[in-house]
Amino acid sequence: MHGTLHTRRRARMLVAALVTLLLCAPPAFAWGALGHRVVARLAEAQLTPQAWAEVQRLLAVRGKRHLYEVANWADGLRETDPALFRQTRRMHFVDFQSPDCIYQPPLDCRDGECAVAAIEKYSAILANRANPPAERAEALAFVVHFVADIHQPLHADYRGDAGGNDFQVRWQGRGTNLHRVWDSLMLDDAQLSAARYARKLLAEHSPVVAGGTPADWAEESCRIDRDEGVYPSSRFIDAAYVQRERPIAERRLRLAGARLAALLNQDLGSG
Repeated sequence: MHGTLHTRRRARMLVAALVTLLLCAPPAFAWGALGHRVVARLAEAQLTPQAWAEVQRLLAVRGKRHLYEVANWADGLRETDPALFRQTRRMHFVDFQSPDCIYQPPLDCRDGECAVAAIEKYSAILANRANPPAERAEALAFVVHFVADIHQPLHADYRGDAGGNDFQVRWQGRGTNLHRVWDSLMLDDAQLSAARYARKLLAEHSPVVAGGTPADWAEESCRIDRDEGVYPSSRFIDAAYVQRERPIAERRLRLAGARLAALLNQDLGSG
């Protein structure tokens, strides 16, 4: 009898500890590992030979061979380099202050700490061949990550709910938040590896516009967040929601890949 009570008490304590851990978990970041690797693979497939050669040279500085190997490095800093993570954590998103989705740096990118300014900053470091290779290699990893981030609609939010991290929903009978649905659950539900997902998206024939500036990309994401049903009318994410929203997410992945490639071709394709 005492053994049974002790077992039950331990079980309750474990459940309470798990709940506390989940409640205290840090906010999710954009796209998750799969989405970032897909964007990197899409970009790599669209690089010019000159840009690809320079990408390989810079990746070798970090002991890597492909862009997808550094695509999630900026998120991993939370565990591997907390000081650098604290310095760059606000660079993963743009916190719009108005639903008009018009980017105003003094309001939406205070102190230059947002994804728009981060892409501009690290792209300039990457393009300058006078910079040390290690510095440029780090800039490459940041650019790969932040270009993907800025195309995730919930990373250009204006609602003040931490990009959907504070918007609780039900997914397949489990409690989660809207940000996690977009950054991983909805894409993972397709049950494709990053390589297969990239091949699927590369095979699509609908055109994507590879131009624009990081500010343009952020404004696009904000408008999708506002206008395209990203926030469900109920707190339940059902099959109809996934059928409607996953193609939007996949189009953002395709755009991110094409625009990342165009940026790298511009920064690294000559010289």
